[in-house]
Amino acid sequence: MGHRLSRIVTRTGDDGTTGLGDGSRVGKDAARIAAMGDVDELNSVIGVLLAEALPPDVKVWLNEVQHVLFDLGSELAVPGYQALQPAQVQALEEKVAEMNTALPMLKEFILPGGSRPAALAHQARSVCRRAERTVVALGRDEDVSKTARQYLNRLSDALFVLARHLNRVEGQPDVLWQPRRHEADQ
Repeated sequence: MGHRLSRIVTRTGDDGTTGLGDGSRVGKDAARIAAMGDVDELNSVIGVLLAEALPPDVKVWLNEVQHVLFDLGSELAVPGYQALQPAQVQALEEKVAEMNTALPMLKEFILPGGSRPAALAHQARSVCRRAERTVVALGRDEDVSKTARQYLNRLSDALFVLARHLNRVEGQPDVLWQPRRHEADQ
C-alpha cells in the first residue's frame, strides 16, 4: 500500500481519464466514477459530523460506517468485486431500531435542522440519497451488488433516525414542517 500511495501527483489523469482498481481506465465523467465520488463525498460529510461533540456510541458507529463506505468505494473501483456483506445491512437495521426506541412517533414531516449535529446528520442523509441514486444508475448498465444498494438505502434511513436521536440528546425538538404556512400568515 505504501508504494502505491507514495506518489500522489501522477499526471495520468490529465487526459480526462482515471484508473480503476482492475487497471482499466475510464473517463472521469463515467457513471462508475460519479458513484465513487458520491460515496466519497458521503464519507467526507460523515467525517465532518464526527468532528462534532457526539455521544461516544454514535462516534464508534459512524467510524464503522466510514470504513464500510470505504469498502463500498473499493467495490465500485473494481468492477465485479464485492466487499459488502448482508450482515452489514442487517446491522444498520438494528441500529435504526435501537435509536428509534426512545424517539416519539412521527406524525408530521420534519425539516432538516435542530441542533448542529442533527443538521449535519440530515446533510449526510441527503448526500447518501444522492449516492444511492448514482449507484442505482450505474447498476442499470454495469454490475453493482444488491448489498451495496441495500446498504446505502438503509444508511439513509439510519442517518435520518440519527438526526432525530441527536436532537433528542441535545434537548432540541425536531423542526416540524408546517404545510401552507404562508396561507396562515395572511
